[in-house]
Amino acid sequence: MRLPVIRGVIDRRILANFRVDPEPLARCLPAPFRPQLVGGFGIAGICLIRMKAARPKFLPAMFGFGSENAAHRIAVEWDDEGTLRSGVYVPRRDSSSLMMSLAGGRLFPGVQHRADFKTRETENDFFVSMKSRDGVAHVSVDGSVAKTLPAGSVFQSVQEVSKFFEEGSLGYSPDRGATFDGLELRCDEWTVKPMNVNAVQSSYFDNRDAFPEGSVTFDNALLMRNIHHEWHSRESVCCG
Repeated sequence: MRLPVIRGVIDRRILANFRVDPEPLARCLPAPFRPQLVGGFGIAGICLIRMKAARPKFLPAMFGFGSENAAHRIAVEWDDEGTLRSGVYVPRRDSSSLMMSLAGGRLFPGVQHRADFKTRETENDFFVSMKSRDGVAHVSVDGSVAKTLPAGSVFQSVQEVSKFFEEGSLGYSPDRGATFDGLELRCDEWTVKPMNVNAVQSSYFDNRDAFPEGSVTFDNALLMRNIHHEWHSRESVCCG
């Protein structure tokens, strides 16, 4: 049995985004997913999200728990009985929470791996790093709040990139079998700020066997804070 709705607060969410050559990105995607392109590039990245007061919707906030979480994500599209769908494919999720790692893929969509996080944050400056306990994944982002997107971004404005990620609220990730769990993020309000990024690392996108030199370029980063939201389970998608 899956919990139908999880309610909570996004205390801090950083989306560090890359533009990626479509061919190597497509090789990383299982059917039925394919890269969703913007300006001829695939869009992929890292989500670093700290949640608080997370609990089943029918429980009050006092029963909620907090956690640091990381996800590698790829913007995708696919065909669903003749209708074009879009969202994100999440090849890996990591969490500081033992509860999330035990419930992931069982009570909560998406397998979660245990990880350790380090953070240093002020009102405008952010450093977040993650190392998984199985030694497979690590990420880090060091940046600060900005007023505009970086020069050279495939997105023309903050409004355009904000809309792109708001519309990509439906994610699929591998379950414990041969299908992909569906999970939809619904925010009470959607507000993002651009970030300047001093340094960003990802074991997934830095893997030169999967992504040859020059095929992945940092594009932009976004910050969300204090967002009340819900996670809704969605029907699984079968591979192939």
